Amino acid sequence: MPDPVAEQMQQGVEEGVFPGGVLLVWHQGQIIHHAAYGHACLIPHPEPASCDTVYDLASLTKPLAAVSAAVLLTANGKIDLDSSLERYVPGLKQKELGKATVRHLLNHATGIPAWRPFYERIVPDGKRLREKPLEERRGAMYEAIRHEPLIEPVGARSVYSDLGFILLGEMLERVSRKDWASLCHEEVFPRFGLKGLFYMSESGPTDGVSNSNRAFAATEQDEWRGRLLRGEVHDEHAAVMGGVSSHAGLFGTARAVLEPCRVWLAAARGDSALLRNDLAREFTRRQHIASESSWALGWDTPSMGPAAEPSSSGSFFSASSFGHLGFTGSSVWIDPERNLIVVLLTNRVHPSRHNNRIRQFRPALHDTVIKTLPA
Repeated sequence: MPDPVAEQMQQGVEEGVFPGGVLLVWHQGQIIHHAAYGHACLIPHPEPASCDTVYDLASLTKPLAAVSAAVLLTANGKIDLDSSLERYVPGLKQKELGKATVRHLLNHATGIPAWRPFYERIVPDGKRLREKPLEERRGAMYEAIRHEPLIEPVGARSVYSDLGFILLGEMLERVSRKDWASLCHEEVFPRFGLKGLFYMSESGPTDGVSNSNRAFAATEQDEWRGRLLRGEVHDEHAAVMGGVSSHAGLFGTARAVLEPCRVWLAAARGDSALLRNDLAREFTRRQHIASESSWALGWDTPSMGPAAEPSSSGSFFSASSFGHLGFTGSSVWIDPERNLIVVLLTNRVHPSRHNNRIRQFRPALHDTVIKTLPA
């Protein structure tokens, strides 16, 4: 019998939504769909994608690394969600941003802008990126964010912000007294039982595993760096920070992404021994700090109501669901009521980021997945 999910993924390839991708659907304890479609690379010649293709996860880094770190540091008492940021980042004292709380920061409600092209100021010529010392680059990024004027008062509105999550990373480094890669690989990933998620730092993969057996999906033909990116972080600010950041930079396969999602799902359902269940529910609960915001704490929830834009999760994920998107074409949606995880990894930015067809594709795909779930 025809598989509507497979047909829709293949249609996405044929219609140019993305060159290729991997879809993994986990339902009630079993993987019921795990298949690759299309190509991992089109330039200089087409190469097929496989279930082992490693994708640039882009902003899936936020929930999988940064939010996971935040929930663990909250659990052990090193972070108080309702304490002000100036308690943890002294450089913010006497500024309006310093009065915002950790909860505001995780909810994207600090008033920090979504994005600014700081990378062009710090390293004008991306071809000469590594000529400037890494610590100088990272320090310049943190300094730029600390001094960036807020676009509105703290708590007034949730504005999804890369800059806010870079600041979150600085805060978590200070609290843990570890650099970001060490915090992830020594504390966060082992606690979540993770293998296969890593950063591509300037000195190589942060998990210490050789890339010789890894097949990376290509992303963009990048004008700033003057080359096709493959096995190198796509996000320019993550590149300035040496490929290792709290807002972007993680790489992995769909199977590797599934594992932390299973921990979050189990905890949200009250079934986890790895993560405090009450905290998981708090982090995945819509916060209602700012009106008309769908954001929880670092996780998003399905947008609902007549005034809301259609959710990327489609029309059928339950109200308790949570998920996140990545700029390169990645996404995760998790439904505790259905005991369901859907991981979609694509390289829709290959060879150019000017392809937004995935916005219409994602919700339609998720609707098909729900409609075809086994009874």
